[in-house]
Amino acid sequence: MLTGIGELDRVLGGGLVLGSAVLLAGEPGIGKSTMLMQLCGRAGREYKILYISGEESRGQLKLRAKRLGVENADILVLTETEVEAAIAEYDRISPDVVIVDSIQTMVSDESASSAGSTTQVRECASRFIRCAKADGAAVIMVGHVNKEGGIAGPKVLEHMVDAVLSFEGERSQSYRIVRAVKNRYGSTNEIGVFEMTDAGLTEVDNPSEMLLTGRPIGVSGSCAVCTMEGTRPIIVEIQALVTPTSYPSPKRVADGIDFNRMCLLLAVLEKRLGLRFSANDVYLNVVGGLRIDEPAADAAIALALCSSIKDIPVPHDMIVAGEVGLSGEVRAVSFAKERAKEAVRIGFTRAALPKRGMARYPIDVKGCDVFPVSGVYDFLVLLSKSAKQGKNENEQTI
Repeated sequence: MLTGIGELDRVLGGGLVLGSAVLLAGEPGIGKSTMLMQLCGRAGREYKILYISGEESRGQLKLRAKRLGVENADILVLTETEVEAAIAEYDRISPDVVIVDSIQTMVSDESASSAGSTTQVRECASRFIRCAKADGAAVIMVGHVNKEGGIAGPKVLEHMVDAVLSFEGERSQSYRIVRAVKNRYGSTNEIGVFEMTDAGLTEVDNPSEMLLTGRPIGVSGSCAVCTMEGTRPIIVEIQALVTPTSYPSPKRVADGIDFNRMCLLLAVLEKRLGLRFSANDVYLNVVGGLRIDEPAADAAIALALCSSIKDIPVPHDMIVAGEVGLSGEVRAVSFAKERAKEAVRIGFTRAALPKRGMARYPIDVKGCDVFPVSGVYDFLVLLSKSAKQGKNENEQTI
């Protein structure tokens, strides 16, 4: 069944499978209940939905529905924390979709432990999952996260459900990302991008333009990279700041990038290029709150670091992609042609891509000038050309 939210359908693998169990996890206040209420408003016109809330009253749910413009939908609300009463109401109504907000608030009489404990969460989740498998209803359970960012409750809960969706983003920012951590009916690489507004979550059809909004021009340490999230190419900006340290031990901070990967790239650049990162503090950031785990971002991270320590800007109309090895080589990446096409669509005219693989898979994208990169030394060559070009432009201006 289609949920009526295109980005959510993409993450689910085409829609919500009837008879499946989905776990939606995220930090408090990130927008989980808002998304589910919007799902009720759109899918409730064709399907009967039972919304079981253990955290909010009916009046609070009514206020949210009114604010989001949810009306003319077949939504039945049940404010209950006892799973036996909820299952009895489910048997009486026979809905198509059941939403449990949240699974940590539900308790079962068969267990003497308190709500939210490992035993209670496992028992209540198994009761709802059995209903889904037996009657063909789709069950969506909201899960809390712990202070480490993992899903609260037993790890077996993630194995019991058919799909685990992670709601990511900073509450101080307006953008939210839904990522499939597990999906038995679709890819686990797809993401859905949303923007939080006064009217709820709105879909972002073009994440690249959104993530590049306000990007500075002519500033060192900024580099654009095209990453692949499933079948979708997304261009994001990586920012690096390298500054002399005032601490006995240099400081290292990475936001949106794996810390160990950053340390590895710093070691490669210092060993192969002789750049003294060991005497500087290093700060790395992915703009927009997106987290990058793809190895293809190595080249962009390395180039941003070289640009910052040399204080030479990377050409603003260039994207970079490639995996950096310990020997300093830049290895080929998949979907190189698709990355170049996305760059041209956004307005980039140049692309620094790995030389390896070009002979077998040539990149002939109209409007894109490809700069082949074979190793990290080519980054210094690229920055040298950029510095000369900037000097010539300044002389012509004068």
